[in-house]
Amino acid sequence: MSRIPKERKVQNVHRSAGPPRPIGPKPVPKRFHQARWDEPIIFELSTPGARGILPPPVEAGIREAVGDPAAALPKGVRRERPPALPELSQIHVLRHYDRLSQETLGVDLNIDVGQGTCTMKYSPKVNDQLIRGPKAADLHPLQDESTVQGMLEIMWRLERLLREISGMDRFTLQPGAGSAAIWANLAMIRAFHAARGEADRRDEVITTLFSHPSNAACAKTAGYKVITLRPDAQTGYPSLDALNAAVSGRTAALVITNPEDTGIFNPHIESFVQAVHDVGGLACYDQANANGILGITRAREAGFDLCHFNLHKTFSTPHAGGGPAAGVCGVTSELARFLPTPTVEGDGERFWLDHDRPDSIGKVRPWYGVAPNIVRAYAWIMSLGAAGLREVAEIAVLNNNYLMKRVLEIRGAAAPYAEGHRRIEQVRYSWEELARETGVHTDEIGLRAADFGVHYWLSHHPWVVPEPLTLEPTESYSKDDLDEYAAILRHVAGEAYTDPEIVHTAPHRSTVHRVDDSALDDPARWAMTWRAYRRKVGAPA
Repeated sequence: MSRIPKERKVQNVHRSAGPPRPIGPKPVPKRFHQARWDEPIIFELSTPGARGILPPPVEAGIREAVGDPAAALPKGVRRERPPALPELSQIHVLRHYDRLSQETLGVDLNIDVGQGTCTMKYSPKVNDQLIRGPKAADLHPLQDESTVQGMLEIMWRLERLLREISGMDRFTLQPGAGSAAIWANLAMIRAFHAARGEADRRDEVITTLFSHPSNAACAKTAGYKVITLRPDAQTGYPSLDALNAAVSGRTAALVITNPEDTGIFNPHIESFVQAVHDVGGLACYDQANANGILGITRAREAGFDLCHFNLHKTFSTPHAGGGPAAGVCGVTSELARFLPTPTVEGDGERFWLDHDRPDSIGKVRPWYGVAPNIVRAYAWIMSLGAAGLREVAEIAVLNNNYLMKRVLEIRGAAAPYAEGHRRIEQVRYSWEELARETGVHTDEIGLRAADFGVHYWLSHHPWVVPEPLTLEPTESYSKDDLDEYAAILRHVAGEAYTDPEIVHTAPHRSTVHRVDDSALDDPARWAMTWRAYRRKVGAPA
């Protein structure tokens, strides 16, 4: 008789009776240890004379025929000596970047629901293949329009899809990120009021506390006075009375996210838009949180004049660490003349860029946008179709509300504002009770969560919700994924109550113990380049 406990017996995977089981029982949470390489930066790995590729020798007469391209540049922009680039063999380059990739967390490696407001969903790898082939990767923005008809057609068709999704009349795909799209919308708002002779008088922008901070930041940077409406504790969104008290003849626009970053949808949004229209202002819809409303609500039906989407969120293109991402702005026909130049035009057979737009706000980034992300978004939408887009939203909402139920079962967790009500695609939770009872804070829970291989996000600063945690599971995750993530949070919360020191001193199984971020607040210590760093440490640049 075997003495191995029944639950530890290894099943013969070649047996035909029933599916094979794991070799051993897996604990909950699963065992995890982050890869840890003592990896120098690539400049420190450089070896003089090392090469990853040897270009073929220049044939006799070729260099003389081509000439020196740098000779046409002004002397002030020509280098006196070649750039000090790192010199490595192919295998050392491969090892370096593979090691760095192993030291990170990401959607391809772990359950990444802890990136609220960013919708870090799975991006199909087939879409990456589309943009890595020479038909896309070898294009250059200075090519003649006749040679880039395929890319222009994709842009033209994507605009039409976005029109249908939002109800807007025209789009620009030019902005390189969500904040750039907000800025572009504010520039068009200013141009609209300037055309009516009211730009100087309309100097206020209204937003809400839980709209994306970029709304207020872009408005402030554009020179507007920002009025921020606070939410009602019972509903989670500002009252219509509060908005009516804020609007006036000085109102340039309402710039609002809905659902907000709490996941709460304002059902009175149409009345909000109408209140702004009644005083002559415009309404601008930040749809960065559109992942839970695709195919269900549209900006047009709520009366908005402008909107923007983040292709790197809702439409499943890489976020790219903050850029180059892709933001797209939609407007009504009344505002179309102010769109950034150029716009993509076409008749279904031939496509071109229209630079002759005298009322345009001009360019908001070089060329015409982040073409690889435009292709990815177009492929993603086309693969799903209208019914698929709605299903994306429905599953995202289902996943989020299921995860919320599991998280709120954990001791010390709460979901402030509109307690007891459902959310759309994300929730901003609070560990305030847990912190009060244990002395463990949300950032420490996040560091301990890294010991189990998952990402954890708090919220924008300042922390309006005390001890925040923001989760946004999207449609990409299975029930098992969500159960595993909730189990990790339950485990760490349990440790906070029974063994808080293990949380206080986390992480224990990560690449580094704690990151020293004190330099972030000291400009004298900033070094944006290797050369600047070398100067700061007293080494030759």
